[in-house]
Amino acid sequence: MKPTILLYDSGMGGLTVYDEVRKALPNAHYLYCFDNACFPYSEKSESVLNHRALSIVQKIAEKYPLDLVVVACNTASTVVLPALRQAFSFPIVGTVPAIKPAAEISETKTIGLLATKGTIVRQYVLDLIDKYAKNCVVEKIGTTDLVEIVEEKQQTGIVDLARLKAVVEPWIDNKDLDTVILGCTHFPLVKTELQELLPQVKFFVDSGCAIAKRVKNLLSEQIICSESDKKPQANLAFCTAKTENFFAREKVMQKWGFISLMELNCK
Repeated sequence: MKPTILLYDSGMGGLTVYDEVRKALPNAHYLYCFDNACFPYSEKSESVLNHRALSIVQKIAEKYPLDLVVVACNTASTVVLPALRQAFSFPIVGTVPAIKPAAEISETKTIGLLATKGTIVRQYVLDLIDKYAKNCVVEKIGTTDLVEIVEEKQQTGIVDLARLKAVVEPWIDNKDLDTVILGCTHFPLVKTELQELLPQVKFFVDSGCAIAKRVKNLLSEQIICSESDKKPQANLAFCTAKTENFFAREKVMQKWGFISLMELNCK
């Protein structure tokens, strides 16, 4: 059988990670869950994040044999990986801000970390900065608003540029800033708009490609075994709350290759 990969996030930002993993493993079977009942994760407590992670993965694993889980959220990944790895035997892959590659490619050694409010204050992230970016000035913007802007873009196709500009206002006149880390999986979905607002930035970096490479390496044996398996398996999407925009979200997920959106009862 083809390997089954679950990706989850508080919203649809994790689709940017899914897109990279799908490019690396086009024939895998994909499940995606957005935990909109707990959206956004950015300012939730660690206990809540751990509870949601364990509950979501357990519920889905009961019905679908999983080969690997990707926590497609920077905020959650700074908290939940130890609990998930203790509870489940299959590999758990996290998403962390691309601080090391950003520090390596920056020419001015002034980099920006654009992430959620929860991510920029986690000790895990501060340790990454201390380890890999000691020789850099690291400017930080923690924002919940940008996550909401991206969710709106996914459903309407429209970006409120004035609202987006307000988020990155502290960086607009920073001529030394040449590299920005997109430290939330939602943010690559507004990369074009960010480039317009921050023309001095040469490099926008995220973790998508690195995650895809890691997933492919972990599943190398399953991939070899499944090369001759032509049985189609439908990619399925789940949400944790059936809200008034359910059908709009379902259309978005169908565009990304998921045949249906189902509610996952996750307390």
